[in-house]
Amino acid sequence: MEAQEIHGKKGAGGLGVPWEGPAVGLLDLDAFFASVEQLDHPEWRGKPLIVGGSSKKRGVVSTASYEARRFGVHSAMPAATAERLCPQAIWTQGRYGRYREMSEKVMALLLDETPYVEQVSIDEAFFDVTPGRYSNESPVDICRRVQGRVAELGITCSIGIGVNKTVAKIASEREKPRGLTAVLPGTERAFLAPLPVSAMSGVGKATQARLGQMGIRTLGQLSRLDPSAAASALGVAGPRMVERAAGLERSRVARAADVEQPKSVSNERTFAEDLLAREEIEAAIMHIAGIVGARLRKHGLKGTTVALKIKYDACTGRSAQARLGSPTDQEGVFGRRAVGLLGEVWSPGMRARLLGVAVSGFTDEAPLQLGLFDDRDERRRAEEAELSRVRDELRERFGDAAVRYGRDLRFDGRTSDTQPMSKQRF
Repeated sequence: MEAQEIHGKKGAGGLGVPWEGPAVGLLDLDAFFASVEQLDHPEWRGKPLIVGGSSKKRGVVSTASYEARRFGVHSAMPAATAERLCPQAIWTQGRYGRYREMSEKVMALLLDETPYVEQVSIDEAFFDVTPGRYSNESPVDICRRVQGRVAELGITCSIGIGVNKTVAKIASEREKPRGLTAVLPGTERAFLAPLPVSAMSGVGKATQARLGQMGIRTLGQLSRLDPSAAASALGVAGPRMVERAAGLERSRVARAADVEQPKSVSNERTFAEDLLAREEIEAAIMHIAGIVGARLRKHGLKGTTVALKIKYDACTGRSAQARLGSPTDQEGVFGRRAVGLLGEVWSPGMRARLLGVAVSGFTDEAPLQLGLFDDRDERRRAEEAELSRVRDELRERFGDAAVRYGRDLRFDGRTSDTQPMSKQRF
């Protein structure tokens, strides 16, 4: 059943809640991955369900259903801990293509209501329904309609709405699942004041500890901190934290078509058993690069910088990066360059617990001018690009397992996807 809270207005259960001023919403899909799995597997409904990697492969929890959360299971928890807390849970590794499909349907529903939609992850999006900007309808009524249309897809969402992104984000966390919390204009300071500083995004454990040493534990106390004192204690971000805690942040939700492209596309893999041989590590790098390449091509991105990440154990690791000759989305190019970085972060005898590949520096610039003797390399790049195109098409039609390299088969069942997928757009 949907839970509603209209902050600043008594008896606001009816339609047409008056609203004057900015109206920024945050839609958050409830236990998204798990909800999609329970939609597609009716026999799993009402049961504790965990989407994530196996504890035997050092996996982590991506999402837990609300039935599993009652046992203390949460996102990013080590799979071994989750198994101990909820041994009766049903486990599934997840189907990210299916989650993207459902996410796109939800975003399309939002775009039916307003062109000002800013997707921040696969399961979250800000949207602007300020009266007069695109529609004169009550923002609360629009949110109720969006929730109803999402429910028709077979999943649910919680929505927070206020005068800016900070208020909307905090409000969206108030009632879950199927919650709707509206903080009417002029009431945001009173809404925020009693909440702990940890309720505001961007306040991590270190910042929370520093504020605690200053006797600041609530957003109300933070909002009264002198900006210069905030800058001294928290750095350049301090004054803005004070502004946000007071509900004074000025937010702009861009049109969906104007949202900036991501700064990087990456993937990481944690191995069930540490890799020791250079040949295996190189094969793993190319395996991961293939995943990144497919994502780049799917979204029409080409990068000019590649980075390699390695962790030797749970706590220590290194990374290195290099410029590429020209923008590319081909793993045959940036993957080989990543392999070339291995010597900067690894030596024979060292273990590889985790490996990651990232591509950044997206640009539309033209490739570099070829030299007189570069025709052979150019032909090879063209052949690799055509092979990638055909492979991508076959995987799109028949699934990821339709076409696979030997290096991909080599790591079947030996890795856990450690990327925080719930926080990625793709």
